[in-house]
Amino acid sequence: MNVEKFQESVYKLIVETSTNLPKDVRRAVKLAKEKESAGTRSAMGLATITHNIKMADEHVSPICQDTGLPTFKIKTPVGMNQLVMKDAIYRAIASATKDAKLRPNSVDSLTGENSGDNLGSGTPVIKFEQWEKDYVDIRLILKGGGCENKNIQYSLPCKLEGLGRAGRNLDGIRKCIMHAVYQAQGQGCSAGFIGVGIGGDRSSGYDLAKEQLFRSVDDVSPHEDLRKLEEYVMEHANKLGIGTMGFGGETTLLGCKIGVMNRIPASFFVSVAYNCWAFRRLGAAINPVTGEIDEWFYQEGEKIDFLGEAETAAAHETETKVVTLQAPISEAQIRELKVGDVVQITGRMYTGRDAIHHYLMDHDAPVDLDGQVIYHCGPVMAKDEQGNWSVKAAGPTTSIREEPYQGDIMKKFGIRAVIGKGGMGPKTLTALKEHGGVYLNAIGGAAQYYADCIKQVDGVDLLQFGIPEAMWHLRVENFTAVVTMDAHGNSLHEDVDKTSLEKLAQFKETVF
Repeated sequence: MNVEKFQESVYKLIVETSTNLPKDVRRAVKLAKEKESAGTRSAMGLATITHNIKMADEHVSPICQDTGLPTFKIKTPVGMNQLVMKDAIYRAIASATKDAKLRPNSVDSLTGENSGDNLGSGTPVIKFEQWEKDYVDIRLILKGGGCENKNIQYSLPCKLEGLGRAGRNLDGIRKCIMHAVYQAQGQGCSAGFIGVGIGGDRSSGYDLAKEQLFRSVDDVSPHEDLRKLEEYVMEHANKLGIGTMGFGGETTLLGCKIGVMNRIPASFFVSVAYNCWAFRRLGAAINPVTGEIDEWFYQEGEKIDFLGEAETAAAHETETKVVTLQAPISEAQIRELKVGDVVQITGRMYTGRDAIHHYLMDHDAPVDLDGQVIYHCGPVMAKDEQGNWSVKAAGPTTSIREEPYQGDIMKKFGIRAVIGKGGMGPKTLTALKEHGGVYLNAIGGAAQYYADCIKQVDGVDLLQFGIPEAMWHLRVENFTAVVTMDAHGNSLHEDVDKTSLEKLAQFKETVF
């Protein structure tokens, strides 16, 4: 094989996967948008999502800033040197990271040090398999942390909230899958896709579940029982009312694929791999001699470009009452806001994720945060020859990870607004009411949409934590988000969780 050409092909695969949503996924998103009721928060979210897809196409930049842990599945003809191929993949990963097509996500689990190039022990994941065909089948999935954290595994028999006992049979499996969709709520950037693995052990079950995510959205299982189960889940999971970003709505699930394997008598696992709407997986057939791409996978049919989506999103915002805020924000301004309000922020905000929140618990802030806005975001950044930083992708990260810290930090530093996705818990809600703060839900995965709102990078602190975890000083214009937790003790996330649990209970009775 021509190794240089193979490396170029892998680089192209990485860039396409990160920036160009597959045709089958676009069709699923379009269908969800058509089903959603006009004028709702979910409709606005879907308009933003489709606008973001279009922007990623135009900019050739990451659809979502969290490019996850790159996972390759590769089938090679017998006799090919997989060690050489692996080295070429490593080089392609490092190049794509340098070119801001991937966010540096490889972190030492003991020291917390970010390698900066997505290379390290166990990263990226590369799984080889030999086969009898005469070409290389290489597939890549970029699965972000928000949806990865909503993966779940059940050991049957078990008792499930809202559904009761799940036994070791097809109906017990059905209950597990329905519960998996419920528990994800909006934290995994719904509407999403799920892959389900039935059987195996704890590790092989998860592998089987993730393998299902490499199936096309249009694929139909040849196994009759699994086909019926997939159809059941797609119909009934969308009756839970969780909707886009957990705002409530008509579409919660965009795809469900289920696989099965044998198990040992003592264990019966049902493993569910959740994936966000930004379902970034592509594949290609590569010539084993030239190393060049002969064919792309998942690209059958017409490509939906979502023309006019920017106008649709802007029109919706125009029709909705929008509250304009500029930091520093007063407590009085915050207490005027209520759940459901749409907010546009112009001025300064600061990013802060896990490392920053942990740091601020025991240290002074590097800047004055009184009246300011914290954005739960780990952006993709690029640095020019003059040393100036620019933002290439900047959507929100899942906020619930900061639940142990958020309320205390807001009170300690006088922070008035927090932006993220998926909502936060009771401790933060109590602090918002006591302190006079608000939680704003941005649209998860919309990394280009929000990067466009960021007009300048004014500085950075604590860069030793790595690019995703540093505190970036951002100058923004018309940064749009929805109030989902207010200073009056109201939480849309709490309300949707309660109502979706009530709806989940209607699926308690045996079906299969």
